Amino acid sequence: MDHLRSLRYFLVVADELHFGRAAERLGIAQPPLSQRVKRLEAELGAKLFERGRRITLTEAGEVLRAEARDLLSRWDRMTALVAKAERGELDSLRAGVPPELPGRVLAAILTKFADECPTVRLDLQELTTAEQARLLADRGLDAGLLQLPVDVVGLDLGPVVDTPLGVVLPRDSPLARRTELTLADLTGEGLVHSPRAAAPGNYDALLRTCWDHGFRPAAIRHARNPEFVLGLVLAGHGVAFEPGPRKEPRVVWRPLTGEVLRSRMAFAWPPASPHPQAAKLAEIAAGVLEDDGVSRIVPPEPRAARPWDLFYDRS
Repeated sequence: MDHLRSLRYFLVVADELHFGRAAERLGIAQPPLSQRVKRLEAELGAKLFERGRRITLTEAGEVLRAEARDLLSRWDRMTALVAKAERGELDSLRAGVPPELPGRVLAAILTKFADECPTVRLDLQELTTAEQARLLADRGLDAGLLQLPVDVVGLDLGPVVDTPLGVVLPRDSPLARRTELTLADLTGEGLVHSPRAAAPGNYDALLRTCWDHGFRPAAIRHARNPEFVLGLVLAGHGVAFEPGPRKEPRVVWRPLTGEVLRSRMAFAWPPASPHPQAAKLAEIAAGVLEDDGVSRIVPPEPRAARPWDLFYDRS
């Protein structure tokens, strides 16, 4: 534990860049603080501060500051989780889900998790993939259901659920007479889709697949709320891509030939001191998402799963 204390002392000095003020903040005398920092430098074999008229961090000191903050944050979270577990207080798992998640799927995840983990309260928050990624990095969430592909360096990834997408269009559209469509059949149509900022990787991969298969949307209208999407489709502003039919008589859903357009989702969570039930939530959610009869869980790749490698099928 002495090393952890040394790192905490180092961080205060690094923030203040003044041994006197740092000692005052820590409530200790300056000489012991200076000696502890010198011992830390000796143990690391690196000079951490340039000591002159002004104290500045060396390059090694900058590296240690970033690493020490991360390490101490993980240690603090780990000790807090252990203490809560010992007291039987692990009663909340903070998780994010995308706004587009259907209500029936959300209800099924909540119900099954409550059945299998009755002592843990699942605190779900409606957040975009981009928002979840930021909160996971800052430890503001314990787990997040992300729309792939997304760069989640430093996170563990649960089972990836792959779902073919079809096209939603007004019932009075000439294309509605067909039982199946290709992306090229949509030429001249606009597209209604969630904003790029919500899930940049997913947005770019979807448009790339559309272009590769002959569909370049005449215009793109952005909408996050499913009802807003429906309104724009009915008003003739474009088609939308969704996993299955809606219970709405004014629109139809048609599958795409070859299932070339696909959506992939997975729960992710921090690998260091994760919530004990984060992986369990990922497993439950994957099972619920796969239970729609068309989705499937993607087999693990030989190397560690990397979400930015998971793209829409382009065959």
